[in-house]
Amino acid sequence: MTDFRNAGSVCLWALIAALVSVPAEAQTQPTDPALTALIPDSAVADPQQWALDTDAAHHAPDPQSLPDVTWLDGHDGIAPVSGAAAGAIPGSAIPGLTIAWPDTFEVPPVELLSPDPDIADVASVTREAGAALDVAMPRGGWRGPLGADAVVRHAGPGIDLVFPHDTALPEMDDLLDRFDELSSLRTLGRGDDNLAQMSRRAQDDVGVLIQILRVYGYYDAEVSQNLVGLSAAAIAVQPSAPTVKAHGPTPPAATVRFEIVPGPRYPLAAIDLGDIARSPDQTALITAFALKTGDPANTETILAARGRLIDQLGHIGYAFAKVGDPALSVDHEALNADLALPVTTGGKYVFGQVTSSLPRFINARHLQRMARFRRGKTFDHRLVDDFRQAVLSTGIVGGVTIAPREVSPPTAAAPGIADLDVTLTKGPQHSVTAQIGQSSGQGFYVEGSWEDRNMFPPEGMVRVRGVLGTRDELAGLTFRRSNFLARDQAFTADLYAQVQNTDAYDAHTLSATASLSKQSTLIFQKRWAWSLEIEAIATRELAAGSAPGTPFTAYFIGALPMTLAYDGSNNLLDPVRGIRIAGTVSPAISIQDGPRSSYVMTQFDASAYQPVSKLVVLAGRVRLASISGTSIDNIAPSQRLYAGGGASIRGYAYQAVGPRDSSNNPLGGLSVSEFSLEARVRTGLFNGAFSVVPFLDGGMTGTTPTPTMRGAKFGAGIGVRYKTTFGPIRIDIGTPLNPYPHDSRIGVYIALGQAF
Repeated sequence: MTDFRNAGSVCLWALIAALVSVPAEAQTQPTDPALTALIPDSAVADPQQWALDTDAAHHAPDPQSLPDVTWLDGHDGIAPVSGAAAGAIPGSAIPGLTIAWPDTFEVPPVELLSPDPDIADVASVTREAGAALDVAMPRGGWRGPLGADAVVRHAGPGIDLVFPHDTALPEMDDLLDRFDELSSLRTLGRGDDNLAQMSRRAQDDVGVLIQILRVYGYYDAEVSQNLVGLSAAAIAVQPSAPTVKAHGPTPPAATVRFEIVPGPRYPLAAIDLGDIARSPDQTALITAFALKTGDPANTETILAARGRLIDQLGHIGYAFAKVGDPALSVDHEALNADLALPVTTGGKYVFGQVTSSLPRFINARHLQRMARFRRGKTFDHRLVDDFRQAVLSTGIVGGVTIAPREVSPPTAAAPGIADLDVTLTKGPQHSVTAQIGQSSGQGFYVEGSWEDRNMFPPEGMVRVRGVLGTRDELAGLTFRRSNFLARDQAFTADLYAQVQNTDAYDAHTLSATASLSKQSTLIFQKRWAWSLEIEAIATRELAAGSAPGTPFTAYFIGALPMTLAYDGSNNLLDPVRGIRIAGTVSPAISIQDGPRSSYVMTQFDASAYQPVSKLVVLAGRVRLASISGTSIDNIAPSQRLYAGGGASIRGYAYQAVGPRDSSNNPLGGLSVSEFSLEARVRTGLFNGAFSVVPFLDGGMTGTTPTPTMRGAKFGAGIGVRYKTTFGPIRIDIGTPLNPYPHDSRIGVYIALGQAF
């Protein structure tokens, strides 16, 4: 049996012996003086004797106070415990032991827990967060974080681009614009972001910035990214189960900071332009290319120069020139780049013939009429592009391909000849249109038409139209030959019958007109336009207010209207800047039941458009018109001059401004003076298509051929415009500021297109 009586003394002795009996260590390691002071001198002199000289050593313990440890006797002092023997060990044998002794030492199998998905999410976010904070190591090594004097450019909410304070980057604004278009972070909703998404997108944007900088010639650019201002919201882990979104504002997320050191901008060294060096037009071509050694190795500039070279080659006769893709060889040691642009000129050509793939639809002769070049003229691809647009503007062609074809190759003595093969695809040949309108004084009307755009090829259009309204009825037939005798020149013949019932007169009219004109189209808006017309009218008319039983007066009128117009505006349907001027002179002869009279009608129109901000355009117009050569009684009521209505002075009824008879009916006059001012204010509604237009109109109809504003009438109001692909829809509501007696206080006008 092991004796534990002197165990405490032995342990203490061992401790003291360890402290005092290692002289070698005492020599190399100094002893703490405080610890040395605690050791008695007797313990130092004879540690073993000092350890045995204790109360426990001099007084034996009471045997009754010692625990029963006989059960420990056995092999090596410890008896094996198992089975019944283990159960036989009394718990009271060890004082203080109150836990029941186990019947067996067999350990039950351990049941593994299922993985927690939230722990996996946390691990994933942690890894990605660590990656987000990494610093990109560019070629040559990162130069370190930028200092407090760095230049910070805000590229968007939570995105900063940081440059060294001495950075001179001429392309800074372009870089910011391009990064705004290409950035992945810019498309990330600030309320839905988290650290993992920001990390992935920020890493993508590092590559975007490096590529953008290389576009501008910075081939040693260094870019790093990190996150600053991390918030709890930015690193929160989304639970696997859906949760209700908390109320209140979204906590601010982190700011992504891109630190950018552009490095040197590489210049161009050698420039190789293929066989241009052997071309007789070398000087003109190199001048058009406009890049030289020492210019920045800017990819955009190089591509623009390539485009200029292609344009110049095609412009001066090289119909079959080939220009390959540019190749840059970047030398990081010399800090420059060599440019190679493969060019094969292929020789110069002149225009040959024009051929048509659909001669019964549009023949080659008609196509040649649309072209601005003739056979034998130096080939010019700009004229070919213009020709293509002219063919498309006919409205009867759905698609067109124009390809040069070599007829004879160039020689040292003469250029080659290239024919143009025009491949056509038919477009829609028929159309049906409808229009509804309302105007004070004119009433409600519905207008419709049907047309065949190529009933009589080439470009022989036939249109049937009709108007049905409360005060106007019309049926008409129109024939038009476009590109007649020359490009953009049209011959038009029109025949119509009309019945009108206005506040000024009743008229039953049959009219036939023929005209030759050069006008603008939706594709080609011309500065100058003109028309020559011959007009024959047979009409029976009765002035409003005539005594009951008064017969209609028959008029036979012949006129030669001539118009010249200048259009300096920027848009045919909805101008926002520029001016328009037009003048018309129309000599006429009128025969009414025997008496014959002649007169000349002249009219001058001008309008101007000026933007005063991004959203507001001021527009104004004036009109002066006069009839001279006869008295008003010799002029048919429908041929006199009137003012008032949606295209004249808004707020007043149609033809209502001017002299009136005793029954307050309009008489018409020999002159007209008008003006209009309006502000076209775009709103943000319907993607900017909706506009509000306040306006002020004024004018007067005179009884003499000299225009006058004496007794002028004014109207004001507000309108709305809704912009469509075929022009703005217009609704105007006006009121007369100085009305005639019994005039309506409100005028409503609905039409297609601007008022002027």
